[in-house]
Amino acid sequence: MYHPTVARLTYRALLGRRRAAILFALPALLLIISAVIRVMTGADDETATTVLGGFALATMVPLIGVVAGTGAIGPEIDDGSVVYLLAKPIKRPTIIFTKLIVAIGVTVAFSAVPTLIAGYILNGNSQQIAVAYAVAAAVASIAYSAVFLLLGTVTRHAVVAGLVYALVWETLFGNLIPGARTLSVQQWSLALAQKIGAEGAISSDVGLPLALVLLIGVTVAATWCAGRKLRTLTLAGEE
Repeated sequence: MYHPTVARLTYRALLGRRRAAILFALPALLLIISAVIRVMTGADDETATTVLGGFALATMVPLIGVVAGTGAIGPEIDDGSVVYLLAKPIKRPTIIFTKLIVAIGVTVAFSAVPTLIAGYILNGNSQQIAVAYAVAAAVASIAYSAVFLLLGTVTRHAVVAGLVYALVWETLFGNLIPGARTLSVQQWSLALAQKIGAEGAISSDVGLPLALVLLIGVTVAATWCAGRKLRTLTLAGEE
């Protein structure tokens, strides 16, 4: 299910100069903000929760997911080079699964790891806040990568669609409209963070059992649909 050559090409595409600049910029901004806040206000659990929840999990993670998820396959479809990949004797589910693993790895590396570091900078992991948000970021990275990889296969405007979802649905509606929170990857991952953190430190509008079911369901469904769409692209190219 994992093809090293496909993975190497995908990593090379994702870590190219332009995308790498975006991937490094957001974590760097998070760490700078965290360091400045720590110097100005000292260690504070409420401030750590605000920064990690409001910026890291709500904004940085989905944006990095957009870059990694759509960038794993979208550009190949846009420029037509995916035809050469599909012509190889590689199973289509293997291509999708490999690209998903790469997208997850990149998203986790550029979101969960900086979130953990930022948490330690802000309050030294008091009440397990840093670890809780880092785990939440890692879990959210998996779901986001699958969703945005699917967008990369179904539309040539995957980046725009991904940004609309990340900024409008997750960041705006997900924080302001109670009903929308139930359908938010951010809230699902927060349910896990709530379980890991000290009692009362972190809250989520979704229960942990439901959150886990939704996270797994969305990831599996998005990956399966992406594989089906890639199969359709193959048939269109052969015709």
